[in-house]
Amino acid sequence: MPLSRKRRPATSEEAAALSSDLRLRMIRMTFDRPLTNKELAQRLGKDPATTLHHVRKLVAAGFLEAMPARAGNRGAKEIPYRSTGLSWQLDNSENVVAVGEAMLHAFLGEVADIGLSDVDQSRLVVTVDPEELKQRLASLMDELAAQPVKPDVPRVAIYLAVYPGD
Repeated sequence: MPLSRKRRPATSEEAAALSSDLRLRMIRMTFDRPLTNKELAQRLGKDPATTLHHVRKLVAAGFLEAMPARAGNRGAKEIPYRSTGLSWQLDNSENVVAVGEAMLHAFLGEVADIGLSDVDQSRLVVTVDPEELKQRLASLMDELAAQPVKPDVPRVAIYLAVYPGD
């Protein structure tokens, strides 16, 4: 989002889909392993009907893709969904407040789920050109985002905020 990256502007449908902390969490959860609606609902502590509504919005906007159906419990057909990576390719500067608020709430929800003791935090005020800092951080995050998924390497999530230190 607000880091200085060359991205195409999000459409109104894409921005609306990203303006939900629950949907942002679903995108993150399906980053490297497809999950069914039922699995998403269980992990998020939500009703499957609620998550299905959000899954459908994410699929329609291109953020999730349906994988081949598989047999679930008692032979029921289940459809797993996987993140397409589209969210990292968009510029949401036109929707910075709505998407930014959703990002913050998604982060807070994830921290609440795992517990603060498992979050490695740092805070620092520096004197630096903000645009240069954003560009350097964006470059690092782009590099990390481009790496292939390695099943034997632990997953980590990054929430980064750059704001005036006054």
